[in-house]
Amino acid sequence: MKRAHLGALIGALLVVGIVPAVARDMPADWRRVATPDDRVRLRNTRQAWLDALAKVRAAGQGKATAAQGVLFDPDRALAGAKPPAGDYRCRVFKLGGQRPGNRDFTAYPAFRCRIDPEGEMLSFYKIGGSQRPVGLIFDDGRSRQIFLGTLSLGDEELPMDYGRDANRDMAGIVERIGPRRWRLVLPYPHFESLLDVVELVPIG
Repeated sequence: MKRAHLGALIGALLVVGIVPAVARDMPADWRRVATPDDRVRLRNTRQAWLDALAKVRAAGQGKATAAQGVLFDPDRALAGAKPPAGDYRCRVFKLGGQRPGNRDFTAYPAFRCRIDPEGEMLSFYKIGGSQRPVGLIFDDGRSRQIFLGTLSLGDEELPMDYGRDANRDMAGIVERIGPRRWRLVLPYPHFESLLDVVELVPIG
């Protein structure tokens, strides 16, 4: 039931915006919402960093990651992990190919995303595009927040409920890495890479 609530809130976000009554019904503790598979992925985040960076360096892409400074430093996590509401410039980086033929380092063009308050939590969603992550950010202390959501594809009007299809479920950690710079780290995503890193920089 709790996971259905998450799916309902995510769908409402895309259609009519904030739905405080639904947000209030959501447990504020991400552990009561996350699927068992996602709890495992989150627990193994550091190993995902190590595996992905090793593949990047072995592929001769070390300079590409170094050029982004602290973005790819797994030990970089500052206090104030909760990002402010508003519009963001976001960039996705995929590190470490899962299978032969997958690239070990891919940087995608920037896109617009948004964070909104949802009761005790925050919502995060990408605006436009063929692959659109959308979900909730849960408080988990001063140095990290937890993201749980789903991936919408193509012309889908509503995202799939979280927990319904493991291949669409997304789980990650939000950290602040600079004065006005955050990242969303997604360990062991289901496609292409060993680690996805989304850079978030507020607009304005």
